Amino acid sequence: MRGNVIDLAVAVVIGAAFTNIVNAVVKGVINPLVGAFGTSDLEKYSSCLKGSCETRKDGTVDGIQILWGSVLSSTLSFVITAAVVYFLMVMPMAKYLARQAARKAEKEGIQETLEVSELEVLKEIRDALVAQRGEGGTAPGSTPPGPNPGPGTNPV
Repeated sequence: MRGNVIDLAVAVVIGAAFTNIVNAVVKGVINPLVGAFGTSDLEKYSSCLKGSCETRKDGTVDGIQILWGSVLSSTLSFVITAAVVYFLMVMPMAKYLARQAARKAEKEGIQETLEVSELEVLKEIRDALVAQRGEGGTAPGSTPPGPNPGPGTNPV
């Protein structure tokens, strides 16, 4: 249980540091590439729902503004983060676990083969003993010959 908590804590710290790297890549590389088709900053893409959406001198905006550029930027950050986590962490771990399971199954197959061979040897021994009894005058499944107590006596 403790190992799982420590693994989770390490994952959170690495994830937080990795998020900063992805955000820097999105803002420094991807936003300018997308901005080549329009404004230089992806975060400035917006649409007006109502009104003219003109910015006043004090920084407020007239009308109802939808900032879909910031949503697109965050979506790109998420997709990049998810792709890196999947391809660099999840897939290799899944392959590793599959190899471990195959090795374990192979070991169990060897154990099963040994158990089967032991079972075959025991069957041969049983058959040999039955054959010896058969030569001695008793059929398989019958009781061996011995003193026959008379009626009314206790055979113990």
